[in-house]
Amino acid sequence: MYLAGAHSLAFAAFHAGFWKMFHWRDDLRGNSIATRAIVQILNLRLIHVFLGVAALCFCMPDELLHTKLGGALLAGMSLFWVGRTIEQFVFLRYNTALVNVLTASFVLGAIVFAAPLSVR
Repeated sequence: MYLAGAHSLAFAAFHAGFWKMFHWRDDLRGNSIATRAIVQILNLRLIHVFLGVAALCFCMPDELLHTKLGGALLAGMSLFWVGRTIEQFVFLRYNTALVNVLTASFVLGAIVFAAPLSVR
């Protein structure tokens, strides 16, 4: 559970760096106001979700491991990362070291959230 929490925390931090990393102040300027807002709002909501999931993994591991609701959350997060892995191949068709590391990180997310389901 702690590995899943660390994974979520790392992705929250990664997403928090998007404004600087992708130069959103300048790069998003060429988009409509709605698109700029949607991209940034969705990113902020993802950060919020990742932080919430990390908090659950660190603070309530027994509940995640031993309740139906916990199992549903773990399965949902695993499916989230499976879907994100698939979307990587659909929308980000670059064969670079960074993209490959990201893809591996998404697969890792699917595994670390699914693994506790096998020991329930």
